[in-house]
Amino acid sequence: MPRFWCGIDWSESLNDVAVVDASGRMVAHTRVEETPAGVEEILALLRGLRTSHRHSRKQVPVAIETRQGLLVAALHAKNQPVVTINPTVVARYRGRVSPARRKSDRTDAVLLANILRTDGALHRPLPRTSHAAQAVTVLARAQNDAVHTRRHHANQVRSLLRTYYPAALLAWKQLPDGLVRAEARALLAVAPTPRQGAALSKRKIADTLSAAGRFRLVDEHAARLRDVLQQRHLRQPPEVEEAMGHRMLAALHQLDDACATVEHLTQATGVAFHAHPHARVYSSFPACGPVIGARLLGEIGDDPDRFTVRGLRAYAGAAPLTWESSSSRIVTHRRIANRNLKAVGHYWAFASLTRSPGCRAHYDRRRERGDGYAAALRHLYGKLLSSLHHCLKHGVPYTEDIAFPSHEE
Repeated sequence: MPRFWCGIDWSESLNDVAVVDASGRMVAHTRVEETPAGVEEILALLRGLRTSHRHSRKQVPVAIETRQGLLVAALHAKNQPVVTINPTVVARYRGRVSPARRKSDRTDAVLLANILRTDGALHRPLPRTSHAAQAVTVLARAQNDAVHTRRHHANQVRSLLRTYYPAALLAWKQLPDGLVRAEARALLAVAPTPRQGAALSKRKIADTLSAAGRFRLVDEHAARLRDVLQQRHLRQPPEVEEAMGHRMLAALHQLDDACATVEHLTQATGVAFHAHPHARVYSSFPACGPVIGARLLGEIGDDPDRFTVRGLRAYAGAAPLTWESSSSRIVTHRRIANRNLKAVGHYWAFASLTRSPGCRAHYDRRRERGDGYAAALRHLYGKLLSSLHHCLKHGVPYTEDIAFPSHEE
């Protein structure tokens, strides 16, 4: 057991560093910048405390409220145990120290150190994730954010079209991805107003579709679009319609940039994912392509000792949560979990229904037992996570007959 515990109140300028002993008394305090010299000062302080007490040879654990940033990365790279404590949890601990919940950078650093001293067993240090897995995490999260940004801009374009250009909405309503499709964006750029759309010839539409990357049934598709764009609809006054066309081009430019960003990050994420040694195991699972696989790997990491099966299911929000008191007992789904991992698990379980007979049969059994749609998918996701944990631990690919035996009830 360590003799000293360290807490760092992180900020963008100066970081307060406090060390407490076994009695909770502060034995050292300093303020450092997020620089190489600042990191060295922290490490020198901790080494000095260890060497000055011959019975304290264990490393001093460090508590901090963030897992991001250069300071955390530098301490982690020096093999310094770093424990991330949620700011909400720290705020609740603050009430134990002072009823007035007084706050200062120095007292917060001491509070963080004392949280480790008293309840260190309840908080886990940052996992030993490889640099390759960290790169996948960065890219997978960026790609996920880019997808949300693209959806935001697509919704803006759609909302604007509803106010003056209903024919454009009808033209792509039945096709996958709708207005996000490259050919849809290209045609809107050529004809941003109903007047311009109705004036397009079949040949012009066909040339625009071909330039945007469409190669199959171009003439048939062009004829359909020409008929849709020439239909009569309610119109804005000409001056207003022209102004809205300019606004549409600006919104379309933002959507084009968002689509290009998604495409770039998706490619980069796939390259980083396939370069990781665990990619072979992830790719062996049904419906686990580069994007889903990268998001799973990015959130789970590759530290072999980070999770048990139950811990992984709870971390991903796939394990139920039980509230029990006296004669009352309620089982509900877990809301506090890794949101990114929980979200990708829903997509993964849903996509596996059409790619794995075992997954489909398991989902159908859960629905027959009374589970709702989301509950059945969560249960299936938990089953897939259990199989994934086993395969990663033993370095073996997914096998359908083992994961979902035919005699399974």
